[in-house]
Parts: sequence; C-alpha cells; structure tokens
Amino acid sequence: MANLFSRRRAMGGLTALLTLSLVFLADLASAQSVTGSYRVEGRNPDGSAYSGRVQISGTAKALVVEWQVANQRYTGKGSRNGDVVWIDWGQRYPVVYLRMPSGELHGTWANGRGLERLIP
Repeated sequence: MANLFSRRRAMGGLTALLTLSLVFLADLASAQSVTGSYRVEGRNPDGSAYSGRVQISGTAKALVVEWQVANQRYTGKGSRNGDVVWIDWGQRYPVVYLRMPSGELHGTWANGRGLERLIP
C-alpha cells in the first residue's frame, strides 16, 4: 500500500513539473524578440504586390519600424502585447502584425485591405 502512495506522489510531482515546464516554454516562445531585419512581401489594397526590407528596433513597449519598399521609406512606432504588434505609421489605420511560431510576422494595414508578411 505504501508503494502505491509513493508512486502516486511521484506521478503527481512529475505531472506538476511537466505542467510548469510547458508553461515556461510557452512564455519563452511568446517572449522572443521581434527586433531585427526582415524581408517584406505584401499586397496593396489595389491588389498590386510589393517587396522590400524592414528593420524593427526598440523594446516591446516602444518599437520602431522602418520599411524600405522600392524607393519609398516609411517609419512607424508601436508596441507589442504577446504575439500581437501594433504600429502607428501615420495613416488612419495601424499596421497590426501577428507573430507566427516560425518567427514571421503576418500583418494587415489599411483596415485589413493591405496584407504584409515579414520574413526573418
């Protein structure tokens, strides 16, 4: 009987350890930085495609994004909450990105009429 209780206690401890480990790994994955250089591919609201480079710097609460698309430069500022990044780039609607497990950022702009993908 004592052996049975000992196994249950050990299994309970192992389950708790495994749960804590999974929570830690999930937090670590969502805490990965989005700063760095990206290749950008996108589609304008009129359906035309574009590509270029993007640089993201700063911290989660104060991000700076610089786009270079063809001969145009755009700059925006924003923040990150978990896997969601909001960037005010001076237009009526912000760029809203979702960080994917691959590290890519998938986003929309122009109130969802423009689409964009940032590839590390």
